[in-house]
Amino acid sequence: MVFVTVAIDSAILAGNPLGDPARRRIGVYLPPGYEHGTQRYPVAYVLVGFNSRGTMLMNESPWDENIAQRMDRLIASGAVQPMILVMPDCLTRYGGSQYINSSAIGHYEDHLLQELVPLIDNSYRTIAQRDYRAVVGKSSGGYGAVMLAMRQPQVFGLAASHSGDLYFELCYKPAFIACVRELQRRDGDLAGFLRDIHMIRPRDAASHTLLNTIAMASCYSPNPASPHGFDLPFDLHTGEIIDAVWQRWLQWDPVHLVGQHAEALQSLKLLFIDAGRRDEFNLQFGARIFCEKLKQHGIAHVHEEFDDGHLNIPYRYDVSLQRISEAMGRL
Repeated sequence: MVFVTVAIDSAILAGNPLGDPARRRIGVYLPPGYEHGTQRYPVAYVLVGFNSRGTMLMNESPWDENIAQRMDRLIASGAVQPMILVMPDCLTRYGGSQYINSSAIGHYEDHLLQELVPLIDNSYRTIAQRDYRAVVGKSSGGYGAVMLAMRQPQVFGLAASHSGDLYFELCYKPAFIACVRELQRRDGDLAGFLRDIHMIRPRDAASHTLLNTIAMASCYSPNPASPHGFDLPFDLHTGEIIDAVWQRWLQWDPVHLVGQHAEALQSLKLLFIDAGRRDEFNLQFGARIFCEKLKQHGIAHVHEEFDDGHLNIPYRYDVSLQRISEAMGRL
């Protein structure tokens, strides 16, 4: 195994509205034997969740494997064929980009498709074809995997989502009133919260909930005319839902996009969806709803549930990476 970090100076992210770095460090896992051969390999892009960057998949843990250790084991056992893993960095000041384009934070989908994928294919011995290029992720990364496969099937031919954001009515909306309470505790000073994000203490559940909702608003309801560059989907005083803004969020919910992207989804060699039955953000229900929509449109997929919650589930990559390997076919 070889793990390298690659710096990419993104012209697309340069001058982004939040002033986030245009230089990104990308993690790349190269399978055992890569450095001594001429073989070309399939590629899986691994998208991390909220408040993370790709290289964090290499963090050591006393109780679990990092992504490279996991792949070494899976390859050695024969469960997964040798492949390259790419770990993008799409972190923003607010905690995440959902891997889509937004006038409020920057064009992260374009960065992935127009800069990162070509860089990887030109720098490493990849099989530069959509049927050998997968996208997989957890939480916001799972959302990104589904959306990229829906919207960019000419690039990604396989997708896997672990506990991805699906059915916004259940995974986001219940948190809105907690955001109103937290903002009112801060005297309604949204501008101050945004300004002082990195200095806020304590970083408790309430502040995290507010930050997550702000990050989602920056992705789903950007508004260049707003003082903050985005609109929140609720009234800051009463908590009442602002339907016009909420409808803009729903336009980004994969549950409501299946019909629009049915042909793209039908073209995938693999669409894998899972969630824990005890997911704290109700994502097991979103997965069920999404998969029912897939059935209605005759879209082949794999749907699994497991006995766990939302956190500390990297072991599920054992399942998705094996599914991806099998769907690609042994080379």
